[in-house]
Amino acid sequence: MTSTIPGLLFRDRHISVPVDWTDPTRFGEITVYAREVVDPARDGDDLPLLLFLQGGPGGQGPRPTAAGGWWSKVLETHRVVLLDQRGTGRSSRIDGALLDSFPTPAAAAEYVACFRADAIVEDAERLRHALYGGRRWTTLGQSYGGFITLSYLSRYPEALDACLTTGGIPSVRADAETVYARTFPRQLERNRAFEREFPDDVATLGTIADLLGAQEVLLPDGDVLTPHRLQVLGQSLGMSDGADGLHWLLESPFASDGGLDPAFLSAVGARTGYVSNPLYMLLQEVIYHQGEREPGWAAHDEYLRTPEFSTSVRPLRLTGETVYPWMFDEIRALRPFRGVAEALASRESWPLLYDVDRLASNEVPLAAVQYDDDPYVDLGLARETLDATGSSSLWVTNEYLHDGLRADGARIVPRLFDMVRGRWAPAAR
Repeated sequence: MTSTIPGLLFRDRHISVPVDWTDPTRFGEITVYAREVVDPARDGDDLPLLLFLQGGPGGQGPRPTAAGGWWSKVLETHRVVLLDQRGTGRSSRIDGALLDSFPTPAAAAEYVACFRADAIVEDAERLRHALYGGRRWTTLGQSYGGFITLSYLSRYPEALDACLTTGGIPSVRADAETVYARTFPRQLERNRAFEREFPDDVATLGTIADLLGAQEVLLPDGDVLTPHRLQVLGQSLGMSDGADGLHWLLESPFASDGGLDPAFLSAVGARTGYVSNPLYMLLQEVIYHQGEREPGWAAHDEYLRTPEFSTSVRPLRLTGETVYPWMFDEIRALRPFRGVAEALASRESWPLLYDVDRLASNEVPLAAVQYDDDPYVDLGLARETLDATGSSSLWVTNEYLHDGLRADGARIVPRLFDMVRGRWAPAAR
């Protein structure tokens, strides 16, 4: 089926894939969906392909509303494929009802464990062969899309003309514990930047946290707003407009009786409820696991080791892109996933996601932009990965936070193309 909006033509693509690529009969098949996007004036042209790998985990492909941003540049030269990663959007979505159909949480966790980067790469390969005749394509990976990119380069470099990543180069060796030991200090720096810019808001946060510690406050859906759920608002501090958005949220949080205003509570519930993407939290730590590991909750352990994040400390520090076991008890949309989350956290063995030897000999041009102040993806670990990956180049900038692609994609993407084509090289830093 095709549809159009001004400047864009969309074409629906569907394929069937096994849930478990290593044992196709184990869970049967699911549907994976992709949306092809092209400039209507160029639909008849033999354009090169670009596969966009969405951030996440658990994120569906973007739903464009108009030409603009990085679209306006890429669609001048390419046909773009937007993949709804397995389990999201129109790709056999994972929800609580589906996981409840398994006999035990452990069985459901085995199913969910098949929804990581390695399987997404296999889905993309079937899509490339089944619908595009095996033509090679360029990939653009935002955030978690960069993780998928390195898994793709580890498995099928022959499928790729070039790879571009924005804020998404992971460590291919470090475990989740090492990642959080690096990113928690970065989140503290984002907090301190917010405190310097909006000192009155910091006092307001402390007052709200004190109120929540003294009495029960309910969100519109009936969940209790606790001080540590209030801290989850800090995830926005990794985005370019996150501090400003948080500032406006805290502008008038109190009702005339001294309690919290219903509009404020509604906004907090929406920002911290994960109603539209529970898979994002279920997979948050799973994306790092490789080989043998000690069971447990890596971010939770790092939180307990970092006294600055205690809810009793003032100023109250806000947490980042992390998942905690209490979330599956206290957040309504996540409660159906509690047993599965515990089973995933208890698992001691995981398949490898990356082939470090193959990456070392990589010949596919890889251009990455990473951000100095990004609290989600550690710059030091990204450098280590790229130093050990052939044919890679790195642009480091402090002009953006984690969402540089959204904020200024029309500048960033052409520059990454220039890097893979040898037309521009960033200064060494």
